[in-house]
Amino acid sequence: MTGDKIKKTEPQKKTIKTIKINVDKCNGCRACEMICSAFHAAPKYSSNNPARSRIRIIREPLRDLYVPVYAGEYTVSECAGRDKYTIDGKEYDECSFCRASCPSRDEFKEPDSGLPLKCDMCEGEEEPLCVKWCMHDALILEERQEDAEDTDSRKEEQEDLEIGLESLADKFGMDKILDVVARMNAKD
Repeated sequence: MTGDKIKKTEPQKKTIKTIKINVDKCNGCRACEMICSAFHAAPKYSSNNPARSRIRIIREPLRDLYVPVYAGEYTVSECAGRDKYTIDGKEYDECSFCRASCPSRDEFKEPDSGLPLKCDMCEGEEEPLCVKWCMHDALILEERQEDAEDTDSRKEEQEDLEIGLESLADKFGMDKILDVVARMNAKD
């Protein structure tokens, strides 16, 4: 050995962004839904259609209860969970607060094609616009550092993506998927 020290490589870090929701501060104004639908319109900001929004407000106005829920992962089958939640004396089923797009409901699906929607944190923006436009701080962007995934995890993720795309192609047909992708590219 020549006295050289072996450098220990630090694991690479990645930034994970999440939206923290404070239900007590939400007043049901739905500004988050409006800006999200405008941002995701084709072309951007050309229209408002809350059905295209990646965030929804679960409303119970008589009890002054509003719960923002933003779109998560697509699931090919409906879940087995049918739990009930009681909030301020009102009963809700588990689906009300679920972030997934699934076959058992129409939430978080593109209204024209039926393809699932997922929150993309307003990719290309400094922060998600729903957070930026929330005047009551019911939506807060939180960032944390995590170790970057290793190569095996990325390979598995790629395989999952391919399986997901195959199932979408089987369900909706390749022409419909290509049409949606073309419209998504056109809005940029």
